[in-house]
Amino acid sequence: MLKKRIIPCLDIKDGTTVKGINFEGLRNAGDPISLAKKYEIDGADELVFLDITATIEERKTFVELVRDIAKELSIPFTVGGGINSIEDVRKLLEAGADKISINSSAVKKPQLITDLANEFGSQCIVVAIDTKLVNNEDWVHIKGGREATELKTLDWAKKAEVLGAGEILLTSMDGDGTKRGFDIRITKAVSEIVNIPVIASGGAGTIGDFTEVFQETKATGGLAASIFHFGEIHIQDVKKELLYKKIQVRNDQL
Repeated sequence: MLKKRIIPCLDIKDGTTVKGINFEGLRNAGDPISLAKKYEIDGADELVFLDITATIEERKTFVELVRDIAKELSIPFTVGGGINSIEDVRKLLEAGADKISINSSAVKKPQLITDLANEFGSQCIVVAIDTKLVNNEDWVHIKGGREATELKTLDWAKKAEVLGAGEILLTSMDGDGTKRGFDIRITKAVSEIVNIPVIASGGAGTIGDFTEVFQETKATGGLAASIFHFGEIHIQDVKKELLYKKIQVRNDQL
């Protein structure tokens, strides 16, 4: 069984870390380089960097910022936002990213998943899925959650795996920033329908939320942003509680 991962997420807009609720109402959460250094020291297992407006603004991810953050890290580092081609990925990996995350571009060009997996290996290709419950159905949304698609979440998760994705980053738009807990229902459904690791994202507010998502679903990672950025919860405390509940975690030398 894969050990569970605690993963802070840096949502970046205009070079600054931001955080909102339900993908809206963004507020400043600090300098991304300083936060990255802090999280490495605090015991994060991985770090995710998402340039959240790159697709909307039709530009590329900040490669220089990726390079600056990577210099400060020894833990795995996933980067997403505005990635549309093999060349985009090559530049980010050369800048120090360990994995890349694609969302809107994967939906628009599913073949891109296969092309990237063939070129760089499935292990570094993460398909991010932003999901929202609409009329009792789970639907994939793109462009930072601004645009609904005609793809059902479970169907897309399974297809992404078949196409070559090595991991899924599943964000519940309904839970995002609410601190009401991870969306157990959709996380459980997705993690049971695929055979690749699933990172649960959206809604973490307490240490118990991490315990619940790992006990109730097959998710292998729990991602959060604001509760870590603003010091409401500390990564080491999360890991201590998980170990107390007999849940294996990475970097468990507490």
